[in-house]
Amino acid sequence: MSLVEERYEKWVHHPNLDPRYKDVLENMSEEEKNDAFYTTIEFGTAGMRGLLGPGTNRINIHTIRKATQGYANYIKKNGEEACKAGVAIGYDNRHMSRELAFDCADLLAKNNIASFVYDSLRPTPMLSFAVRYNHCFGGIMITASHNPKEYNGYKLYDDKGCQLIPALADAVIKEVNAIEDELAIDANCTEEQKKLITVMGDDVDQDYYKHVLSIQLNPDVKKDIKIVFSPEHGTANIPVRDIFKMTGYTCIPVEEQCTPDPDFSCTPTPNPEQPGAYELALKYAKENDADLILVCDPDADRMGVGVKHNGEYVVMTGNQSGSVEIEYICSQLRAQHKMPEHPVMFNTVVTSDLGEKVAADYGVETEKTLTGFKFIGEKVAKYEITHEKNYVFGYEESYGSLVKPFVRDKDAPQALLILAEACAFYKQQGKDLVDVLEELYQRHGTYEESQVALTLSGEEGAKRIQKILSDLRVEAPKEIAGVKVVKSEDFQTQTIHENGEVRPLEGFTKSNVLKYFLEDGSWVAVRPSGTEPKCKFYYCIRGTDKADAHKKTELAQKAMSELTGA
Repeated sequence: MSLVEERYEKWVHHPNLDPRYKDVLENMSEEEKNDAFYTTIEFGTAGMRGLLGPGTNRINIHTIRKATQGYANYIKKNGEEACKAGVAIGYDNRHMSRELAFDCADLLAKNNIASFVYDSLRPTPMLSFAVRYNHCFGGIMITASHNPKEYNGYKLYDDKGCQLIPALADAVIKEVNAIEDELAIDANCTEEQKKLITVMGDDVDQDYYKHVLSIQLNPDVKKDIKIVFSPEHGTANIPVRDIFKMTGYTCIPVEEQCTPDPDFSCTPTPNPEQPGAYELALKYAKENDADLILVCDPDADRMGVGVKHNGEYVVMTGNQSGSVEIEYICSQLRAQHKMPEHPVMFNTVVTSDLGEKVAADYGVETEKTLTGFKFIGEKVAKYEITHEKNYVFGYEESYGSLVKPFVRDKDAPQALLILAEACAFYKQQGKDLVDVLEELYQRHGTYEESQVALTLSGEEGAKRIQKILSDLRVEAPKEIAGVKVVKSEDFQTQTIHENGEVRPLEGFTKSNVLKYFLEDGSWVAVRPSGTEPKCKFYYCIRGTDKADAHKKTELAQKAMSELTGA
């Protein structure tokens, strides 16, 4: 009997199998069976994320219980105080999210571990905030972020409200992997143990709002702008509208997308990296002559932005909106004589060079991290202790940013407020946010940043993704679209290749990422997604102007497609 058959038979006949999964299992095709059982779902760059359904490679009540029991065992090894401090738990609008969140609380209670569970859905950054607010040992967020409706996921946080860095995640994973039978775990706690569960509500929300309002740099700016806002059926609806009401901005919600619908019925996609997320918001913007479109992903850690520019609406990339945030924040800190000593900004190895150049123009150092905001959170925690450097901003290319680190994850409500303020501020100067971006290009060079994601599902897809990366290591490109590769970085082997020499790449955890630097100041990076069955290709292409950068981007994308067969 194959491993897949062995796992399948165990599940379909197990006496503790949740009844809802029985029919699904019995009607699986061989292909579905293989995909559900060929491996066990694992932690990636943002915890566990996968398709909902029965199987060891799926998100379901049993795999979540296995993860939570492993986490509970880890907490207990940290002592009685860790158990008393407990775990904050949040959840989004997805299928099973609330059920899984309260099941986690019950299972922790069964292990005599306290928990603080939100009374209804909340954004991921508010879960991060709740960890700190309640002085918890850690946190759990049930969410699949921007993934399609068929997905759900599970994120773990440390006592600072930061997603677990690899060293801590490995310790938890060790405990999870030691559990042999996930189906044997139940969450039946006693009435006395139930008292360990505290339901959180408005008190935590109000303190979070107070902190968000503190990020304003020009709170008295004339707010004569109209903002169209969509939570994409997710968690941002109430918090963001509350924050805009408190600060006096005119917010026009996309009503059809304000219901917490797990099927995302009124949006083609909940992912702000994809054009479909803006379709209805664009309609609203045109009808209301709005200045700004702001769109959140379902768990409200990321935010997309559209800007009215010369009568048309321009959707910015995460690299572009991040660069504009940096420009506004740094320019105002300098103008108000509030720039701290030894200022530092954080972004990732696949984030555009433009933001780094903007920061440098204001004397702000940039430190790069691997993809995953936990690495930025780790840096924040380090300098909070050493005081060597002072945080100014952190962001990723995928629409995630953090203005002030009272949260230790991407925080879309903060980003929405600072961009609304920037929009209002620059409008008084006769400019919009695209005008600001154009000025940054004039000062620092024109860039076109893009990402191409190759979706390869199932066991064969996973093998194909690994082969793409391994083939590139065996035969690295010497040029891309006719432009010489002058340096490459391999984050898996932790080496830098330049001028025929190899030297160590220091300061990063091992990760399956390759990055190629080109002679013209451009670069291309390749990495497998840590949250979806995709191989991602990142392009940061520098040109003499926008047309030149665009043409070079098309050529580079074509060259990489031909090189990898993607």
